[in-house]
Amino acid sequence: MLEKIYLDHAATTPMHPKVIQEMTMMMQKTFGNPSSIHGFGRMAHEKLETARQMIANSLQVSEHEIIFNSGGTEGDNTAILETAFSRKTRGNHLITTAIEHPAVLNTMKFLETKGFEVTYLPVDEKGNLSLEIFEQALRADTILVSIMFGNNETGNLMPIKEIGERLQNHPAYFHTDAVQAYGSQTIHPKELGIDLLSVSAHKINGPKGVGFLYKKDGVNIPSLLLGGEQEEKRRAGTENLVGIWGMAQAASVLTSEERQARNKKYTEFQQLILTTLEKEGIPYQINGDVKNKLPHVLNLRLSGVMNELLLMKLDLNGIAISTGSACTAGNIEPSHVLEAMYGKNTPILKESIRISFGYGNTTEEIKRFIDVLVQSL
Repeated sequence: MLEKIYLDHAATTPMHPKVIQEMTMMMQKTFGNPSSIHGFGRMAHEKLETARQMIANSLQVSEHEIIFNSGGTEGDNTAILETAFSRKTRGNHLITTAIEHPAVLNTMKFLETKGFEVTYLPVDEKGNLSLEIFEQALRADTILVSIMFGNNETGNLMPIKEIGERLQNHPAYFHTDAVQAYGSQTIHPKELGIDLLSVSAHKINGPKGVGFLYKKDGVNIPSLLLGGEQEEKRRAGTENLVGIWGMAQAASVLTSEERQARNKKYTEFQQLILTTLEKEGIPYQINGDVKNKLPHVLNLRLSGVMNELLLMKLDLNGIAISTGSACTAGNIEPSHVLEAMYGKNTPILKESIRISFGYGNTTEEIKRFIDVLVQSL
C-alpha cells in the first residue's frame, strides 16, 4: 500500500512530535487553573507566562503584548470589531483588501451592516497590492487598516512594511492577519509598524483551537469576550494552557535557525514540480508573484484540467492538495482570491490548484506526487 502524501499544509499542519510530547507532559502534570492562587494554580500560571515569553520572543515584543485566544478567526474578529466599535467617534472608515481570509472579509461585511464604510483594495493579476491605490484610499476618518501578511491561496506577500511606514503619522490602527506567514517569515511588529497581529497554532505544527493576538502597548480596544479577568481583562475565559504550551513549543521550532533551511527546501520542491511539468510539455501558469511569495505555497493553473476532478484522482492515490482556502472548501463558489486577480468569467478559476508544503515532506514524496499528477492529467 502506497504511503499517503499530505501537500495541504496551508489548510492545517500535522503536530510536531516535540509539541505532542510537551502537551502530553503538560496534561499529566500541570492541570491547575492559572487563575487559582494555590500551588497547582501557581504552577500552571508559571507555565502560562513562560509560554507567553516564548511567543513574545519570536516577535521581539513584550510578553505583556501577547493575548492568548482560540485562533486566527478570534484574533481577526477582536482586532477588527473592537477597533471599529471603540473608535467610532473618530471615524467609520476601514480599509482591507479583496483577497483577505473570510475571517476578515466576513467581519468587514458585518460592519457594513452597522453603518461602517469599508474600502476593499483590489490587486493586480499577480495578486500584488498597489501602494498608490492604498494611499488614495486612506482618509482622515480611517480608523483601521487590516491587510494580511501573506495570502493563504497564492502565497503572495503584502507590502506590510511600506504600509506601516505610511501609517506612522496617521491615527488608524494597523492590523495584519499573519496566520499563513508566521513561522515562515521574520516578523517584528515594532519594526513594521504593526499594531495588531493574529496567529493560529494549527498552521505552525501546533494544536487546533488556540492562537494569539499581538496588541501593541497603547492600542486600546476592549475584550471581545466578556466574563472573567483572564489575560489581564483582555480576553475572558480560562486559558487553554495545554494548547498554549503546545503553540509555544511549535513557535520555538519554527522560528529557529532551521527556518531558512526549510524555506530553501520548499523552494526546491516548487522548482522540481515546475521543471518536470516543463519537461513533460504540460502547460501551466503560476497564480501569484513568484518573486514575492511564501515558499511553502504554490498555486498553479493547469490549462484544460478541471481542478475538482484532479483533486479526486490524486486523493484516490493517497495525495492531498486543495483548490484554495480550507475555510471555503465546502463551498461551490470559486476562489475569491483568483476572482480578484483575474475576474469572474475565466476558466482559471476552475483549473487552479494549491499545493502547500510543510513538516515531514520529502523530495521522494514530491517526486511521487509529480508522477501521479502527470498520469492524472
